[in-house]
Amino acid sequence: MIPRNLLIWSLPRDTGDTLLNLLLSSFQENYLKSPSLSGSLGRSLPLSSSNFSLRETTTAMAVTASLTMTRLLSAPRALSLSSVAHLPPKTLSSNLSFFASLPLRFRPTSLRFSTTTNPKPTISATISVGDKLPESTFSYFDSSDELQTVTISDLTKGKKSILFAVPGAFTPTCSQKHLPGFVEKSAELKAKGVDTIACISVNDAFVMKAWKKDLKIGDEVLLLSDGNGDFTKAIGVELDLSDKPVGLGVRSRRYALLAEDGVVKVLNLEEGGAFTFSSADDMLKAL
Repeated sequence: MIPRNLLIWSLPRDTGDTLLNLLLSSFQENYLKSPSLSGSLGRSLPLSSSNFSLRETTTAMAVTASLTMTRLLSAPRALSLSSVAHLPPKTLSSNLSFFASLPLRFRPTSLRFSTTTNPKPTISATISVGDKLPESTFSYFDSSDELQTVTISDLTKGKKSILFAVPGAFTPTCSQKHLPGFVEKSAELKAKGVDTIACISVNDAFVMKAWKKDLKIGDEVLLLSDGNGDFTKAIGVELDLSDKPVGLGVRSRRYALLAEDGVVKVLNLEEGGAFTFSSADDMLKAL
């Protein structure tokens, strides 16, 4: 006999016998029509148990087990062991004849791997042209070295204002190109009706004060601290640089916007910290 543990590993004996009978009955139903074993075995065998090796028998049983389990799972109603317990018991020798008609064909299946590419993220923000800037408060040190605060309303109400943001004070592009460009073009911008030019960064007011002093900037541009990133988050332009070794954390993406009476008229939002179309020259062209 086939050892029961080849078919059922841990079921009680009665349950194992019931399942074995179910599998044998499935062979009888599906393979009785064929008179002999053909296909890859390449020979016809008398319907006798002595012609079957243990390997052939267990292989056939495994194939039938797969078929039987598929039928059980797809049955219109649940089947239980008790519902098939009435099947007449059959010995192995009396049922091996049903294996003889099973054609065994093994076909190699090639593996297919799906490759997908993530679409390039679009540049987006909570704020857009036509929106009213959200109220927020910034801090800065005045010419008397006194800490002051100023709100979005103070900067934009009844005014034409340019607000531009940098990822960080003292960083190369911000210090060498972005901020100096607005300082250099401040007179031209104001000649076109701009009342306020302010640089915003997620740095504390002390850092912004030191940066202003280092670049020898006067009153051409107001350097504002959005220390907690409240305004940056409110308009949806956070830039997470936590994975960078310099420890920048969450900063602001680079942008330049023109607001009239608090309403955004022009928004040049860069991808991350890139510097391609948010310069003072770009804002002069937009005016």
